Amino acid sequence: MRPEALRDGTEPDPRFTLANERTFLAWIRTGLALIAGAVAIEGFGIDLDETARGIVAVGLTVLGVAVAVGAGVRWLRVEQAMRRGRPLPFPTLIPFLVVASVLLAAALLVLVVAR
Repeated sequence: MRPEALRDGTEPDPRFTLANERTFLAWIRTGLALIAGAVAIEGFGIDLDETARGIVAVGLTVLGVAVAVGAGVRWLRVEQAMRRGRPLPFPTLIPFLVVASVLLAAALLVLVVAR
């Protein structure tokens, strides 16, 4: 039984569908790694102010969840495009991840230097 969003169009080559799934899983691993980083920062008590540590941990957690959600949306959009014979959609997750990572890294750098 297929979800309604995947019923129209033609069945794509299984290699492309499986490649799309592998990409989805890679993004999920990235999201889990970000969440694991948040747990490590908070759990191991890195030598930062407690508030700063909490902000960085929450930021990493939010980013990890956003990556996981974005991975699901991206998987669905790519699958629909392949089924309908349309060009693949622009990967909006990548610019978001770059900007968010730079902002989190800059915040962490400021917190470490200001300490």
